Amino acid sequence: MELKEIQNLIKFVAKSGASEVKLEMDDIKITIRTGHEDKSESMTYVQQVPMNTSVAQPQPATPPVQAEPKQETAEPANDDSKYITIKSPIIGTFYRKPSPDKPVFVEVGSTIAEGNVLCVIEAMKLFNEIESEVSGKIVKILVDDASPVEFDQPLFLVDPS
Repeated sequence: MELKEIQNLIKFVAKSGASEVKLEMDDIKITIRTGHEDKSESMTYVQQVPMNTSVAQPQPATPPVQAEPKQETAEPANDDSKYITIKSPIIGTFYRKPSPDKPVFVEVGSTIAEGNVLCVIEAMKLFNEIESEVSGKIVKILVDDASPVEFDQPLFLVDPS
């Protein structure tokens, strides 16, 4: 039995309202127990495939992880209302300078125009120049030099006025 089939079976049992289902096939024994009184959590026991237990358990842990970033992003949302956020278009390593012996592209307080290079992001040994799509003044640099960045991660706050 494939992992996808087991996941579909768990979903089906949860929707059906059954409190317990046992399935035995050849050398696989599966028991699915749903506890409607216990916060609607499902317990799944698979004797041959121990990965299924670990797959079923991280789902309740996901909401607290998502709740924490929402609280953190609530504070910068006030800054975002008056400033434009320049975000990383790729995953890689953020550099403020074109090379170690050169000066930084921009500082806090620098006035930028559309098309100015703000930083470089190294991805797979290629250095990609990140150009500004807006004109304004750099208010804050949100990433440290030579640190990894994710796709869509905020890099700079720009005051467009």
